Amino acid sequence: MASTEMPLLYSYWRSSCSWRVRIALNLKEIPYDIKPISLIKGGGEQHCNDYREVNPMEQVPSLQIDGHTIVESLNIMHYLEETRPQRSLMPSDVYKRAKVREICEVIQSGIQPLQNLVVLIYVGEEKKKEWAQHWINRGLRAVEKLLTTCAGKYCVGDDITLADCCLIPQVFNARRFHVDLRPFPIILRIDRELENHPAFRAAHPSCQPDCPPEAK
Repeated sequence: MASTEMPLLYSYWRSSCSWRVRIALNLKEIPYDIKPISLIKGGGEQHCNDYREVNPMEQVPSLQIDGHTIVESLNIMHYLEETRPQRSLMPSDVYKRAKVREICEVIQSGIQPLQNLVVLIYVGEEKKKEWAQHWINRGLRAVEKLLTTCAGKYCVGDDITLADCCLIPQVFNARRFHVDLRPFPIILRIDRELENHPAFRAAHPSCQPDCPPEAK
């Protein structure tokens, strides 16, 4: 199914959802180009007419691949897993696959949207840090508890999975909002394990073409 045309990822350097997909692409060694979409420039390039044609939700990431446009980060990662099963990011065991999906869902549904840029703008400058800390703490407590039943070297066993692709960007966001991560020792251990992994490092916001110089 793989096309000869280079996949194109619409991405924002600090978007944790874009970061998840960058990690998955890197782990699977899929070459791709990046089209930066600034979420803040001019009120947000994701709201322009051209990009709305790419992604009706006016969000990143979007991936153009195999002649298709795929949106929503978990959907994109599952598409990559199903079309390019080499270097699999899902376990073969059915229960372990469920655990991977479970952790991904808690992060992508129960944490990330509640501290997303559009929500924080609505909450307002005065309350946004308190709001973000509350929801990140609540979600990470759940993730830490889940990890006690399934973590090995990584989130689920000793192989890197989609759960790790989701967790590491969320830990970065937690630090951005000065969340105390000491109550989450398993999460911290996995984060340390992966911080220097080449695929994760290459996907890091500071390594993106649209990362501002002051953030590198």
